[in-house]
Amino acid sequence: MGIEITMHYAWLIWSLILLAIWLVIYVTLDTKEKRREMIIVSLWTSLLGLSEPIFVPAYWSPPSLFNLALTTGFDIESIIFAFAIGGGASVLYERIFATRHEAMPPSVRHDPRHRYHVWALLSAPIVFGILYTATNLNPIYSASIALFLGGIFSLYCRPDLRKKMIVSAFIFLVLYFVYFGTLIALYPGYVERVWNLDAVSGILILGVPIEELLFAFSFGFLWSSIYEHFMWRKVKNMYE
Repeated sequence: MGIEITMHYAWLIWSLILLAIWLVIYVTLDTKEKRREMIIVSLWTSLLGLSEPIFVPAYWSPPSLFNLALTTGFDIESIIFAFAIGGGASVLYERIFATRHEAMPPSVRHDPRHRYHVWALLSAPIVFGILYTATNLNPIYSASIALFLGGIFSLYCRPDLRKKMIVSAFIFLVLYFVYFGTLIALYPGYVERVWNLDAVSGILILGVPIEELLFAFSFGFLWSSIYEHFMWRKVKNMYE
């Protein structure tokens, strides 16, 4: 009975661990703009937590606070999770490397590539909507493909962010893999009980569903550019 009760709150505990990691990253950022970036991106990304009914039970069915996920499709944990990964993915590169933000000169904004600025920003939700409605793909695959293609379109529009986006994708993938390992260590068998492995590949890498790693890579790839793309900012090495 004790194990069952603990597992019921695994999603909440796991989300709060991620929120604690978010706080550590936030307080160790070295400029106000980086903190502003992290908060802004986190707040907007938290809204993605409201998309949870798309993934429950198609991808997974996590026991949640007040049993909301299984009864309504929505849950509080998803909002906390989305808030934390959004801000974290956006600033990891800047947290590790010595960088600063600069405004893009108005002249640069008239570069032919920036004619597609709005479309690049909207590409991920458009691609997801098409895949979700027109195919039988599990929504986790639709989300990962949409994020990756959104990143490609953003990269075309903002080639100056190439290094940040590619490096951030790998950093976020590694950190997410380690973070996911805490769930496996604390709650053995949780993945097999909660994830709908029959609806996806069923491939586990050291216990982690490969779909989670695909999502992490594609999310880190696109989300690391979101703030700079929206705000017309560029990232410069501190010593340049």
